Amino acid sequence: MTKSNLYAIIILLITKVRFMKMAEKLIAIELRKKGESYNQIRKKLKISKSSLSLWLRNIPLTKKQQHYLYHTLKQQNAYKLAKNKQKTKQDHIKKITNQSVKEANKQYLNSFFVAGLMLYWAEGDKSKITEAVKFSNSDTEMIKLMMKWFRQICLVPENKFHIALHIHSLHCRKNIEKYWSKITNLPLKQFHKTQIKVTTLKHRKNPLYNGTCSIRIGNKDLFRTIMGWKLGVLEKI
Repeated sequence: MTKSNLYAIIILLITKVRFMKMAEKLIAIELRKKGESYNQIRKKLKISKSSLSLWLRNIPLTKKQQHYLYHTLKQQNAYKLAKNKQKTKQDHIKKITNQSVKEANKQYLNSFFVAGLMLYWAEGDKSKITEAVKFSNSDTEMIKLMMKWFRQICLVPENKFHIALHIHSLHCRKNIEKYWSKITNLPLKQFHKTQIKVTTLKHRKNPLYNGTCSIRIGNKDLFRTIMGWKLGVLEKI
């Protein structure tokens, strides 16, 4: 190949590149005039932001286009933020679940651990929507056992416990609240407002019934841990 032919090819290539750049510039300008953002244009043309800034710096947007882009970008950023937040939450839940499954494998022979877990599995709140740790029962001994389980196995701090009572109008509210305060060993300031159900009965059918006691702990990570323990025990079974 002669030098003249080589020069001709080089010039041809340079001309082609310049033509392509010019075509991209014209398309970018047209898209900008239509009100598209730099990111939208970059996705279509695969051009650097610096090139777009140079090409489009003198292309103004109308107020309507500015308003549209502002709200569109705001929605997109909100969506990305929500998506990232959801992924972070899922990763966090997965990490806790994996850890608690391993813990359950180690605690499998601990009868107290398994007993409390089985009771929670049967009577506790298992909603993955609210992820609330809640155990309700009217049996005094069962409430005592679960309070001990939450304290010793789940290591719940005393100030994180809350109690909700459901009683009938035949009950003496103050006496029932004192009764469950003694059973749970928690002060009345950690009790929610007692829910009283009106009844037409004049006498209590069961004289030993002291309402229903609900232990509540506002800790989503504890809920996830308990669900992980359940999975770990199921693996063993």
